[in-house]
Amino acid sequence: MSEDALPQPGPPVLEATGISKTFRRGPEVVRALAGVDLAIDPGEVVGLTGPSGSGKTTLLNVLCGWEMPDEGTIRFRGTAISSPARLPWRDLAIVAQDLALMGELSVEENVALPLRLEPTIARGTEVGALLELLGIDALAPRLPEEASLGEQQRAAVARALLVEPHVLLADEPVGHQDEEWTKVVMQAIRDRAAGGMACLITTHDRETWSYLDRIVTLRDGVVARASEPR
Repeated sequence: MSEDALPQPGPPVLEATGISKTFRRGPEVVRALAGVDLAIDPGEVVGLTGPSGSGKTTLLNVLCGWEMPDEGTIRFRGTAISSPARLPWRDLAIVAQDLALMGELSVEENVALPLRLEPTIARGTEVGALLELLGIDALAPRLPEEASLGEQQRAAVARALLVEPHVLLADEPVGHQDEEWTKVVMQAIRDRAAGGMACLITTHDRETWSYLDRIVTLRDGVVARASEPR
């Protein structure tokens, strides 16, 4: 495990056991996940890799509650939960592959959305500081469509990090970043993990690997390989 991570005693903050998921494609039954086990401890940044169609996005969607598994159990801090989607932003934040920014809100308003939806939530970082850190402060009053795809992605990352969640699930969070911005985004995630945040990210980018504590590889819906913590 990296020196930045802060392993803590107790159960994993997020744990999946025996997760299976199938889809129908016409008459065909497609097995997306087949008995996946995965646990993430506080302070860990875990990379989820594998070829296209291996089940990475499906697993993230199940873990965040956007899709229901056919079989298996998800636990948050040791307690089984039926719908992760009901967890508040402070517990679970998501960077979706499609970014899920609201087109009618400015970049700044999108980043601050967790505070608007949950007024009692305690912010971890000031909105302006995150905008500046991720190089989008000049875009604060603009609509997402007036920003590049890379800038929109950094806005989605900022929104997820704003409240310093207990768990961050991120689907290719640097997929639209060049090398320098990849370093900035991954360091921002790494810094939050140093405060205890557990993070699972799907990634194809080897530039991210030095920021990860371990890597889990999916193939055909099963865990093909899991590296030991560094």
